Order: sequence, then structure tokens, then C-alpha cells
Amino acid sequence: MLAGMRNRFSRRTETSGDPFVDALRGALSPERVKFDGAHRSLHSHDASVFDGGNSGPVVYPETTAEVQAVVRLANDYDRNVVPRGAGTGLAGGAIPLGAPVVVAVTRMNAVLEIDPINMVAWVEPGVINLDLTKHLQPFGFHFAPDPSSQQVCTIGGNVANNSGGPHCLAYGVTNAHVVALEVVLPSGDVVMLGGLEAEPQGLDLRGVFVGSEGTLGITTRVAVRLTKNRPEVRTLLLSFATVSDAANTVSGVIAAGIVPAAMEVMDQRITQAVENYVGAGYPLDAAAVLLAEVDGLADGVDIDADRIAEIGRANGATAVRLAESDQERALLWKGRKTAFGAIAQIAPDYYLHDTVVPRSALAGVLEEIYAIADRHDLLIMNVFHAGDGNLHPLIIFDARHEGVLDRVHAAGADIITASLDAGGVLSGEHGIGVEKQQYMERMFSADDLDHQNRLRQGFDPGCRTNPGKVIPSGHSCADIQSLRAVPNEVWG
Repeated sequence: MLAGMRNRFSRRTETSGDPFVDALRGALSPERVKFDGAHRSLHSHDASVFDGGNSGPVVYPETTAEVQAVVRLANDYDRNVVPRGAGTGLAGGAIPLGAPVVVAVTRMNAVLEIDPINMVAWVEPGVINLDLTKHLQPFGFHFAPDPSSQQVCTIGGNVANNSGGPHCLAYGVTNAHVVALEVVLPSGDVVMLGGLEAEPQGLDLRGVFVGSEGTLGITTRVAVRLTKNRPEVRTLLLSFATVSDAANTVSGVIAAGIVPAAMEVMDQRITQAVENYVGAGYPLDAAAVLLAEVDGLADGVDIDADRIAEIGRANGATAVRLAESDQERALLWKGRKTAFGAIAQIAPDYYLHDTVVPRSALAGVLEEIYAIADRHDLLIMNVFHAGDGNLHPLIIFDARHEGVLDRVHAAGADIITASLDAGGVLSGEHGIGVEKQQYMERMFSADDLDHQNRLRQGFDPGCRTNPGKVIPSGHSCADIQSLRAVPNEVWG
């Protein structure tokens, strides 16, 4: 069968042009349909450490009608499609399998409407996360989900992965901030999921779609909920002699009934890298630091900040520092948000993991992660959303060293096992993609996976949209092994 596919597409590319590519160029414009090796190679990868992507034509639609036309042509020519934003995903969710059409929505990047009265904005999927917040500043609002990649990641990508970020402890992840979605279904039909009314009728298909990793359709417009800027903010930096003391402080704060806007922990290795990179004023001798932030009315935030400091000291905090100005606060957060760039001082490559464990298990799982690093002879730094137990172990390596990627993937598997054994879950915000697909059977029963696949087929009966992702072999409507076996030269 694969040989037949090879011959069929080879014959096409030997003529004046591939009929499908020509049809795409007619539906969009020739300059927005890329079929050269450079574009296809670039779009065969995302920001993850996972290989095996194989892109077909890359298209850049600018309207919902153009996305609809691409999907309908893909159906006519029996081709699959993969939606793509900025390609910053870390679980391989945007890696195209089986040479599909890659639908890059980066040119759909307009903020269409801002309604400050109803606290909603309509945006296109290619809008950059941080650009949206900057656009909202004059109105006194911001978009609450703030992934560390917010300077480059798109709202469409946030929707696909139900992204979080440091300030989602109090405000919730993307699903809590999406009111409605315009979606091009795999059939080519355009539907509206959710709505602006307080209680939309029917099933919550909006909630189903957010976090579906591009397997249910392509987002073309998003109604996002706006979050009002709080009048007062207090940001604390607590230093600790052990990572366990920092983790125990986090549990103590939540147990005391305080829900900060954010609580982020960084261990000594990443703290030192950040300080060398940014000069944010982080202590170099602390085994761990806790960045905690509370917001609201002045009296309330002062009380909460004092209580967090007390709980920290009771759990062994060696120093507590309160940011004295907006500039100091911004610099502390710049250090946290640029942590992953800072490790370039140490090694050229990293694998940023993502699991979630109960807060009560944080200290024990972190100790196990350091043991995993020693076992595989790797350097692991820890920086994570401590308030909700969302771990982000950062495995640092140099891919040029023979065999190191095997050790990296083995360590990643051990981290997943340790997290699940502690009562955790596979992902907090990066998604399943191809990274954690094989572990889905550890977390879900066969019936669970069967129902997930049935839900998917309710949207996508032919399993054409981002096939081969999330649901593992044996439970998926896609033939994952065949998708992975399609050769790079299938398009010539």
C-alpha cells in the first residue's frame, strides 16, 4: 500500500504540478501554499524533542472561509490536515504524521472586537498570547492564562492544549477563559461552540473542544473572557535550605485557606542560571526559592502577604523578600519567565517535562526526580507551578552526544511513572500529543479510551484531523503505525 502511495504521488510531482497543491493554490493564493522542502521540513517539527514528523503542503489561510476551503479540498483529495499555531508545543502535538496538509493559522492574528462591558474579546487563533494582554492594557484588563512561552505562543495553541501558566492557580487554565469558539469541523462545516449567554443551551461542546489538541477541528475565532487588572499586587521571594521546605510551604499556604495568584518554585540550579542570565536578584546560595504573588484590595493583600511570610518562616525559610516596586516585581517575574532560555548557558538542548502530582506528594516526587537524574547520568533542574502541583522537570543535555537522547527519554518515562504512582496525572498544560500517548493506558481503562475515541469520531468520523495523536494504538480510529511509516518522499 505504501509503495502504491509512493508511486502515485511521485507520478503527480513529475508532471506540471500536483493536482491537490494546485487546487489549494487556487483556493488561497500561490504564495500562501508552500510545497518546497524547506517549509515542509520546518513544519515537520515543533518545540518538543520528538521526531518523526512528515509535512505535506503548508498553507497559510487568512479567513474562516479559506480554512473551510482547505478542509473541504483535503476531503475531496483524501488527505489529512493538521492545525498549527506557533509550533511551541512540547508534547509533539503539532508534529504532522503521514504527510498531511499543515494549516498554519499564524496569519489569522487580529483582535477583532473588545467588549469591556461584558468583559469579552473576539480574537483570531494566531494572536500571540502576550500581544493580547498588551492590547487589553488600556482597557484595564488582561488575558489570565500566561504560559512561559506567552511571548510567542498563540491563543489557538492555548485552546488546543488548555494551557496554564503561573497565574492560573487563582484564575484557572484556558478552559475557564474561553466563552465561545468558531470551529471548522473535519467535514468542512463551520459551527459555533459555546456562546456569550450565561448558560448556553445543550452539551458543553466548547469545554470538550478546549484541550482536544487539534483532533476535533480547527479554531478560527475565539471569544475570550477578560480579567480585570487587580488594584494591588504583592510579590514575595522566599529562600529555603531545601526544596522540600519550599514544597511544604506551598502546601501550608493552601491549607491555611490562602489562594495566591501564583506560587512558583525554582531549585538552586535553575535559580543560579536565571540570575546569571537576567540579574533579577535571586539568591545564589538557596537550595530553592518560592515566588509567591497575591492580588486584590490593599488591606487583603497585605494580610495575605504577611501570612505567607509567616508560613514560609515556620517551614524553614531562610529569607523573605517583598518586592518594593513594580519594576522589582517585573524583574522577578522576568527571571521566572526566562528560565528556559537561561539554560542555554549550560547546554544547547533541553526537554521540559509536564506532569501533575498532589501537593502533598510534591516533596517526595521531587526527591525521586533527582534520583532519576542520577540514575540516568543527566542534569535535571526543577521549576514548576507549585500551587497546583504542576511539575516541570527540565532535563538539560547536548543532543550531539551519542546515546544521550535515549537516556533523556528513559528519564522522562521514569518521571511519568513516579508521578502516576504518587496519584498524579499525565499533563497539566502541555497535552498528550505523541509524548505521553503510550502512557494513556496506565491512566485510563480500555472503556475510558474507547469512549474518548467515540467522542473524537463524533467530530471526525474519518479521523482526518491531526491523526495519530493523544489516543494510543489499539484504541484510536487512526492507524498510527501506518502514519508513522509514510516516507518523507511521499510528496516527491
